Amino acid sequence: MKKIIPLSLLAVSYLVANDLQVDTINVESTVISEVAENAQTSADVAKALSDKVPSIDMNRRSGIANDIYIRGQKRDNIVVEVDGTKVCGACPNRMDPPTSHIVANQVDKITVIEGPYDVESFGVLSGGVKIETKKPTKDLKGSINLGFGAWNYRKFGATVSGGNDFIRMIATVSDESSDQYKDGNGDTLAEQVDNYGTSTYLPQYHDTLAYKKKSAMAKAYISTFENQELRLSVTANRSDNILYPSSKMDAKYDDSNIYSAEYNIDSINDNFTNLNLQYYHSDVDHPMDTRFRTTTPMYMTNHLKTNMDGLKLKNTFDITGHELLLGLDTSKRTWEGEYYRTSTITGVDTPHTYPVSIPKTETENAAIFAKLKKAYGDFNVELGARYDNTKITNNGGYTNNDYSGFNANVITTYNINKENKIFAGFGQAYRVPDARELYFISSMTGNLVGSETLEQTKNQEVDLGYETDNQYFKLKAKAFYSMLDNYIYYQKQINGTAIMMNNFKNINASIYGAELSASIYATDDITIDMGASYKVGKKDEALIGQTDTDLADIAPLRGNIAVNYEYINNSMATLEVQASDRWDKIDSDNGEQEIAGWAVVNAKVKHAVNKKFDLTIGLNNIFDVTYAVNNTYADLTLLTGGATDIMILNEPGRYFYTNLDFKF
Repeated sequence: MKKIIPLSLLAVSYLVANDLQVDTINVESTVISEVAENAQTSADVAKALSDKVPSIDMNRRSGIANDIYIRGQKRDNIVVEVDGTKVCGACPNRMDPPTSHIVANQVDKITVIEGPYDVESFGVLSGGVKIETKKPTKDLKGSINLGFGAWNYRKFGATVSGGNDFIRMIATVSDESSDQYKDGNGDTLAEQVDNYGTSTYLPQYHDTLAYKKKSAMAKAYISTFENQELRLSVTANRSDNILYPSSKMDAKYDDSNIYSAEYNIDSINDNFTNLNLQYYHSDVDHPMDTRFRTTTPMYMTNHLKTNMDGLKLKNTFDITGHELLLGLDTSKRTWEGEYYRTSTITGVDTPHTYPVSIPKTETENAAIFAKLKKAYGDFNVELGARYDNTKITNNGGYTNNDYSGFNANVITTYNINKENKIFAGFGQAYRVPDARELYFISSMTGNLVGSETLEQTKNQEVDLGYETDNQYFKLKAKAFYSMLDNYIYYQKQINGTAIMMNNFKNINASIYGAELSASIYATDDITIDMGASYKVGKKDEALIGQTDTDLADIAPLRGNIAVNYEYINNSMATLEVQASDRWDKIDSDNGEQEIAGWAVVNAKVKHAVNKKFDLTIGLNNIFDVTYAVNNTYADLTLLTGGATDIMILNEPGRYFYTNLDFKF
């Protein structure tokens, strides 16, 4: 009997792959289910994604709150939504990426959009992440999760859900903390900085916690009338004193809130199948400072805040077998930041020489979108279109900007037979520059690092794929070619020690690559899983004054192979090897370095004691290898001792953990 064993795909950091169930992979998306149930070792959603999706790499920024790349794309080139709410970070240095504002034990399912194939959301240039959190149930249910690991890692999570025909409610809480991890050389985060020799931690903070993170979510679904429901939700995230060793600052705290009010009507008539109206709000408060590192009487803070408000209306129709979606979408994002200094003696704040880091900037978008799906026997077709109008204004006296863009795509799937299918897609999408790229100001010189007249970026992409699933094995292969016009790119410019102006440029570039995943059903009890990803990024021309045409952030060939043995009561033992080629296709003109290839071995046993209690024990990086998964592109402000001397943050070394799951 064939068993559906979760795929163990690409993993690039220190925790062994979680048993997340990977559902169907289409040309435009990958769906990961049962996220909360199987997030055994960390609340970090970025980790869960990089473990399971070949197209995703993780950029390590700290022990928690790490960032993701989809096919070498990051920041505003990809969009993160939580239950339809667009979430943005406040930090220009990616200390609080969008995925850090939700924790894994709150998540039910994640859909990863690969390519420009989402017309429902604003700015999906090259990919997106749609996170769906747990939904309330009518029956009373609950769970408790306890996690323990090396370096004094502690995690507590709890969920309770229940209700009746009128109202269903759910609440989740999470509390997580850890000391600084040690790399394969035995160095903590602070000791890695000591080895580098710049912006070292003060003695009283040398052994401080790496992070403390708390989160809570509550939802209520209220049945107002037949087939009608009011859905209310709130999520609060609180993180304190997060260390970012390879940066010049650490996060004093990172507080975020996500609110949503949604009204849903099903089965209005035979043709009008659904109406959904949603208002959402998200906000982030993020001060980062140098107090852990500065010995002078004053330390510096860059305090940033961002807010996002949105309203979306979706109408779904079934017209003679055609599924038609029509929608309106509008949103407004506000982003601002200020520099100030604080006395280490009195604690009194004083203005910085250059007080503004980002002038108050408002990005207002209005859009109309449509999708049409139709099956013609074994041939399925999906069409999508979106028209955006966006205005960006600021109070700093810089240029305001207006943009408009037409996004469109077509996706086709041909089912050769029950076991084999091929798919193809072509899409075009735009994204506008953000406030950092337009208006960010240097604290060192007061110069405008941003470029206030940037054009919006256009991506035109072709995707092809093949999938087979039979009684012996399952295989999925995808290839893509992306053509980027007016791609927003950071150019490293150094004039002595002064940062020059207008570092962000519009360039033309291309990215292409392939992803492969497979499961071989060796026996009823043993499955061999494999995954790999490869991509190449090139500028059409080198930037002025430079010679390198390689794009930054394009990780090399990476993959893994895992052997899974399933024994009694759905228990499972896994032995896995993860590996990466040498990272030698780099943008050396803009701060990247060659990084050695690596291979690590992980082992894990998840034992089902009974139907209500699971025990997991794991050991990652068994041979204590010293390695790094992310590079040093100058788009991030990292510790540097010169034009080419930039700190690389190593991954964790040997890591033992255990996890206990209770259900009731």
